[in-house]
Amino acid sequence: MGTKLNNCITFFEDRNFEACPCEATTDQPDLCAHLNCCNSAKVETGCWIYECPNYVGHQHCLRKGEYPDYQHWMGFNDSIRSCIITAVSFPYCVHIYERNDFRGGLLEFMDNCPSLQGDFYYKDIQSCNILEGSWQYLLRPKVGSFQPTVDTS
Repeated sequence: MGTKLNNCITFFEDRNFEACPCEATTDQPDLCAHLNCCNSAKVETGCWIYECPNYVGHQHCLRKGEYPDYQHWMGFNDSIRSCIITAVSFPYCVHIYERNDFRGGLLEFMDNCPSLQGDFYYKDIQSCNILEGSWQYLLRPKVGSFQPTVDTS
């Protein structure tokens, strides 16, 4: 079984990690009582953030890293009202197939792939088998269009 990392995100009300830190280690459907606004964040693994409570409104996927202001995650404003922590574990392994029911061409991934179309000439993924870890499929990675996270649990 994989090794789990510390699932944590720390939100800050001011830019550059200043003022009123608010730490989340689990999914938070309503951050309103803990956070007035969010202008920066430190992410240990990954998470989805939403501009409204109960996982509604514009959503952004933050990968591990530091975001000194909301424009670094392509946010429209400083409103973050809910978040979903993305569990990350190692090792990663996924099989993707070009046809339904795990048929057709098969590619195995054990690391991130920036572009299936550009690197492997895959236009469609019709099925996948998650063997280890959590994976996020991005419909259009350069514009930030995301699909749900899938994992082994």
